[in-house]
Amino acid sequence: MPAPQAAMMKQLARLKFSQNNLRVPDGWKQPQGDPDAKHYNDAFAPGEKMTMPDPTVPPLFLPHTSNKYHTDTQKMLTSKIGGFIDGVCDAICQAWSQWQLGASLIGVLINGPIATLGQVVGPPIGPMILGTAPKSTPQLAKYSNAIANTINTAWSAYTATIKVPGLPWYPAFTAFPGPLAPPMPNLPVPVIALTQVTTPVSAATMKPLMIAALGDPKAMYHQQIFDAICDAFEKCFTIWQASTMVTNVMGKGPIPTFAPPVVPAGPVVMGEGSMIPGGFA
Repeated sequence: MPAPQAAMMKQLARLKFSQNNLRVPDGWKQPQGDPDAKHYNDAFAPGEKMTMPDPTVPPLFLPHTSNKYHTDTQKMLTSKIGGFIDGVCDAICQAWSQWQLGASLIGVLINGPIATLGQVVGPPIGPMILGTAPKSTPQLAKYSNAIANTINTAWSAYTATIKVPGLPWYPAFTAFPGPLAPPMPNLPVPVIALTQVTTPVSAATMKPLMIAALGDPKAMYHQQIFDAICDAFEKCFTIWQASTMVTNVMGKGPIPTFAPPVVPAGPVVMGEGSMIPGGFA
């Protein structure tokens, strides 16, 4: 499977955001008593008192009433916040795909059929996210910067923990008939089969880091936006772990015991393996 599809991440993020049940305009209270209630009622034409809310499903915001002032506010915020969520999810998924195409697993140690250790290397994901994330206003650029920089740090910390735990990737290397085993691809396994620490890319870890990176406690709906993005990222990551395969880790190595005709075949000892970029597939 490729990196997570943007459509899935967008829907997950919108669903998470909608669970806040945010009613707009903020802080509105129905005018009560005389003359406030009458003045409010007289301020609007009949057609303005009963209007249709934005039909987006799930609803990102809920209007307090069907008054045109309320439904217009809901529609404006749904367009603005929903557009940002969609745009940043597109940017994350595009960057994730680019990272996957350029990443590699190197330095894998091979003894007989067993592969261990290794190190994941790849391009930094943050600049690729920021390259296409929404930046049409200074505030949106700040949000995008906080998201991109946090995911960059989290992804780097996560990938640094990935190791091969001792997997039988090269059965032919158990007894190879020659002095040197030629490059041979590993038996594919899902990413989740590797040793890894996923805490850095969890929503619980990333959300407060995004809030701190933004550094603006009064920024509009920033906590809800970051919560939605982090939750969607973590859910997509879990799917990615299970569905993305580790392939084309090309292993090779010497056969020290090879001494025909007495020893016609032997195991690889202290071999090495490196992935062809794009092997996370």
